[in-house]
Amino acid sequence: MKKTLVVAGSILLTLPTIAFADIAGNGVSYPVPADKFDMTNWKITIPADINQDGKVDEIEGVAMMSYSHEDFFFLDKDGNLVFEVQNKAVTTKNSKNARSELRQMPRGAMFDIDTGAPLNNFALASNPNSADYSKVGGTLEATLKVNHISEHAKYPERPAAHSVVVGQIHAKKYDDQIKAKTGFGHGNEPLKIFFKKFPGHEYGSVFWNYERNLPKADPNRQDIAYPVWGNTWENQSEPGEAGIKLGEEFSYVVDVEGNIMHLTFTTERHKEVTYNIDLSKGIDDKDSAAGYANDAFYFKAGAYGQCSVNDTHPVWGPGCAGTGDFKTDKENGDYNSVTFSALKLNGK
Repeated sequence: MKKTLVVAGSILLTLPTIAFADIAGNGVSYPVPADKFDMTNWKITIPADINQDGKVDEIEGVAMMSYSHEDFFFLDKDGNLVFEVQNKAVTTKNSKNARSELRQMPRGAMFDIDTGAPLNNFALASNPNSADYSKVGGTLEATLKVNHISEHAKYPERPAAHSVVVGQIHAKKYDDQIKAKTGFGHGNEPLKIFFKKFPGHEYGSVFWNYERNLPKADPNRQDIAYPVWGNTWENQSEPGEAGIKLGEEFSYVVDVEGNIMHLTFTTERHKEVTYNIDLSKGIDDKDSAAGYANDAFYFKAGAYGQCSVNDTHPVWGPGCAGTGDFKTDKENGDYNSVTFSALKLNGK
């Protein structure tokens, strides 16, 4: 089945969709993700350039209400939301990693509001212009399982190998602010939630990273890893039962309240893990003293593959395998797959 969609209110694409006659035998049909999950304030980025405009495809607004893709963004037979992405694919402008990932869009279908405008992002209470933003703080809640992690890497010892990011807070990049040396606007990430599992290991690990809010050229602009279950990316040993298996469900809640990022992680086999981080000040003496106090933010969720085919960067260049053809790469194990059974933005 094909469906013609309006992308960002203007570009027409004809894309594949999937339909299920009756999920779970309850007489309810969920042909596309928006029939089961609220997509009002999300944009999806898929690892493809179907309209051949030289850019990664992004779908948002009214088009999200009828959109799915048979490889990258669809509902499974139980009505759960699946994101899949291969290692080698078209990427966004500022990344070498391919993704099938949602980006929070508070503007919904109001395209007269610019993507980077305050009304399409949220702020901390510390931001002197916080009243101009869509919200002060916000919440992202998810229940998910990782089905598959990319298997082949030239440099498996490099931290990004064999991992996928399943949730983020991303700060908005503003070049004019960076040039003015205002201490924000670098487009860094105060939160990235990882699942990482090495081939041959029975268990993987869940952890999260905080990126120091510094300019790209600053050598202290590094990710700091915090454990949840299993190991962080510095430890390559088998985590054993302290970790999480493929297909094992877990949940996270990200609640930004005022200036504080509250993180809660739960799963059936392990004790709850919580963190409370003040984003309005540096996380250590190498970070910006103001932390992310003046930045603009948006949530992200899905499958952001970290096993890039790039092999030059000592952290982000593990040289993972891939042909660029999704079906071939899936057969070879060179892809990531994540299934969400629940996904809520700001309680919706």
